[in-house]
Amino acid sequence: MAEAAFQVIARRWRPRTFGEIVGQQHIVRTLSNSLATGRLAHAWLFVGPRGTGKTTTARILAKALCCPGGPKADFDPEDPVCREIEQGSFLDVVEIDAASNRKIEDAHRIREACQVRPVGAHKVFIVDEAHQLTKEAFNALLKTIEEPPPWVKFVFATTEADKVLETIVSRCQRLEFQPIPEALIAERLEAITKADGVKADRAALLAIARLAQGGMRDSQSILDQIIAFSGKTVAEKDVLDIYGLASAAQLADLAKGLASGDAPAVLALADTFAQEGRDLLRILGDLQQHVRAAVIDAVRAGGRSSALGAELGSDALVRILDTLQQAEPGIRMGLSPRAAFEIALLKSLEVARQRPIDALIRDLSAAANGLPREPGQKKIGTPPPAAAPVPQAPAPTPTPVAAAPEPPRADDGPPDEVLDAAAAAEPEAEAWPEAPAAPAGVPRPAEAPSAPAVRPGHPDFERALESIPKGVRAKLKETLGAEFTSLRPPPPGGLRRPR
Repeated sequence: MAEAAFQVIARRWRPRTFGEIVGQQHIVRTLSNSLATGRLAHAWLFVGPRGTGKTTTARILAKALCCPGGPKADFDPEDPVCREIEQGSFLDVVEIDAASNRKIEDAHRIREACQVRPVGAHKVFIVDEAHQLTKEAFNALLKTIEEPPPWVKFVFATTEADKVLETIVSRCQRLEFQPIPEALIAERLEAITKADGVKADRAALLAIARLAQGGMRDSQSILDQIIAFSGKTVAEKDVLDIYGLASAAQLADLAKGLASGDAPAVLALADTFAQEGRDLLRILGDLQQHVRAAVIDAVRAGGRSSALGAELGSDALVRILDTLQQAEPGIRMGLSPRAAFEIALLKSLEVARQRPIDALIRDLSAAANGLPREPGQKKIGTPPPAAAPVPQAPAPTPTPVAAAPEPPRADDGPPDEVLDAAAAAEPEAEAWPEAPAAPAGVPRPAEAPSAPAVRPGHPDFERALESIPKGVRAKLKETLGAEFTSLRPPPPGGLRRPR
C-alpha cells in the first residue's frame, strides 16, 4: 500500500470552520450574523495582505451556504458535502484562478455556468487573485454580478483592491482582512508544534511571527523550514541564523543605545550584526517598530516615554523614526549597506539630542515670570513711556540694566540680562526709539559717560543676577551651557535689544 503523501503545515492546519479562523473576528462576526439572519449579499470582495485567510474564509463560507440544512454558520465539517468542498470536487463550488483565467472568454464561461441550476441551494464562484482579470472580463461580468440568478453567490479575493474596477467594488460587500497580530500567530504555532511533537522555544515562535509580518500562511511555511533544519527541537538561534534576524535582546539594546546617546555601544552592535551576516534591512525594520511603539507610548503618556530604555520626548522619537525610514533606500540599494546602516544609527543619535528652537523658546518663556508661554503671545505689561524732558543737571551715576529692569515691552523675548549672556552671537538689533527732542530753549541733558562692566562679586552684579528668575538661569545652563559672567551698563544712546 502506497504511503500517504506528506502535506505541509499550511495545508494540514488550514481552518475548516469559522471558529478556527485566527485574527479576523470582525469578518467571522459579519458572516455569521449574515447567515443567521438571512441577509446574504450576492457578492463579497475579500481584501487583505497575503496569507491572512481570504481564500480559506471563502471556502468556509461556501460550506456554510451549501451544507445540508444550510445556510448556517455551525455546519459539520465532517459532512460529505463539506469534505468535497475541501477537496475541490463539489460541482456547485467553482474556484477560479484569475491569474490564469483572466480573459473575456473565461468571463463568458462563468456567465454561462451561472445559468445552470445547482444540486443544492446555492452555486458559489470563488475568484482568487481577482485583480488579475482584464478590464474587458470585468465588464463582461458586470450585469451578472449586479443581478445574478437567485442561487448564485460570488466571492472575489484580492491583495490589490485598487486594481479592481470601481464598478465591480460597488456591486460587492467589501470585507477587509487585517494582518494577524504576532501574539496570535505565536499561539497558533505553539499549538501546531505541540500537536506535531515538536519542542519549540517561545522566543523562536515569536521570531517566526515577527518574520511573517502578519501572515499566518507565511509563518507556517517558515516553521516547516525550521523543523526541516533543526529537527524536533526549534531554538531561537536557529531562526536567527537561517533568516538573518537580530534577537529581541539585541534590538532592545540597540534602541536603548539610540535613546541614551551611547554611540560606542550602538556601533559595537552594528559591527556584531555585520560579522554575523545579519540582514541589516530587516534589523532596521524591526528597530523602526520599537521606535514607533515608543512614539505611541509618548503620545498616550503626555509627551515623554521611557519605552526605549531612556526617557525621550515625542518630538525626538519622531525625528529618530523619520531618520531610520529615510535610510531604507541606501541600505537596500546602496554600494555599502553596512556604511548606510551605521550612518543611519549615528544620525539617529544626533537628532535625538537636538531641540527645535520653538521648543527652546517655549521652555525659556515658561521658566520666566511674566514672559509669554507660547510663540506669538504678548508679554504682560505696557510699552515704555516716552522720556520727559528734564533740565540739565549733573550726570547721574549709570545704573546697570539688571539693577533697574526696564519696563516690559509689548514684543516677545526674554530680559536683556538673559539675552546679553545667552545670545551674544545674535546679530545686532536696532536700538529702541530715542527720546523726543527737547523743545527749543530747554537744554538737553548731558550724556552719561560709559561705565565699565562689572564682574561676579560686585554688588550690582549680584543684585542683577537675583532679579533673573531661577528657572531661566537653569534652563539657559541646561540647554545652552550659558552662565552669567559680566553686567554691562546700557549704551549712552538708549537701550538695545536683540531682535
